[in-house]
Amino acid sequence: MCSLLVVLAGAVAIPTLPIAQYPDLAPPQVTVTAFYTGASFAGGGIGVTTLLEEALNGTQGMKYFSSVSGNDGTCAITTTFDIDRNLDIAAVDVQNRASTALGRLPGVVQTTGLNITKVSTNFVIAAAFYAENGQYDDLFISNYLDVYVKDSLKRVPGVGVVTASKYCVSPSSWRPRHPARASANP
Repeated sequence: MCSLLVVLAGAVAIPTLPIAQYPDLAPPQVTVTAFYTGASFAGGGIGVTTLLEEALNGTQGMKYFSSVSGNDGTCAITTTFDIDRNLDIAAVDVQNRASTALGRLPGVVQTTGLNITKVSTNFVIAAAFYAENGQYDDLFISNYLDVYVKDSLKRVPGVGVVTASKYCVSPSSWRPRHPARASANP
């Protein structure tokens, strides 16, 4: 009986608690993304990553950073800060540090620029979309979400990153309905 009263009292009290007093659990993160079009990982992608890492190292309030370089010429460096660091100020610090390396980066990277993004590791919502009557396939729904929904969600105040997984057709599982028209043999 006593535990039931405690649960009911807690259920009544939760809506009255101010959310601003909840502590931050996830440390703030800022990601720097660079695109080196036409370069492979060994052919220049690692050089871009190294130059950016050298510039970002020692940013005020930084705990650590991790970097990923793809074989398609992309590199992403995620800088993690102390829990009490203001994310907006951290993003400005990272942008200032990254801009010091911009002059030493290859011309293609300078032209496309660097993308500085404030990242929240708090996963807020996941949603699935489908056609009830089956009139739209997964590719259509994915494209619709990419064109109409994703950008609208990014404009909502407080939303940092919107990620949509795309429907992919791998060559090994692709079977055309009419092989002769697709110039392929099943």
